[in-house]
Amino acid sequence: MLDIEDFKKKINEKSRLMGIDPGKRRVGISICDENRKIATPHKTLEKKDFNNFKDEIVQIIKDFNIDGIVIGNPIKMDGSTGPSSQSAKDLAINLSKNISLPIILWDERFSSEGSFKIMRNLPINSSKKRETLDKNAAAFILQGFIDFLNK
Repeated sequence: MLDIEDFKKKINEKSRLMGIDPGKRRVGISICDENRKIATPHKTLEKKDFNNFKDEIVQIIKDFNIDGIVIGNPIKMDGSTGPSSQSAKDLAINLSKNISLPIILWDERFSSEGSFKIMRNLPINSSKKRETLDKNAAAFILQGFIDFLNK
């Protein structure tokens, strides 16, 4: 895992990044523009089989010329880590074995909550909101990261 300074050194000045909101069954994916200004929800992947999941990630990397991956790390409110955080770390380690891009874990404490609050006021039904929650949370995570990079 890289820290923020090492991550910044390994990505190009103009490059797209991928945001990942890891979950037990579903994983939200987002992508930012090459100027790293706006993160956009991309899709939600099912995480049934790691090899298929990894292949889908690799295809997105190729399709969108991704230079780095930001994985949401669900740290507890008191700053400690738990099983979900360990799962995010394991995902990062497993992806790094198969993908040579820089990968960083990023604090995602409010991503799902923030995503849900934004979607709450949208005129769509609850099942549609649930379908889009993960990819919107991934965009929330990635947007926080690129905003930090652009300070």
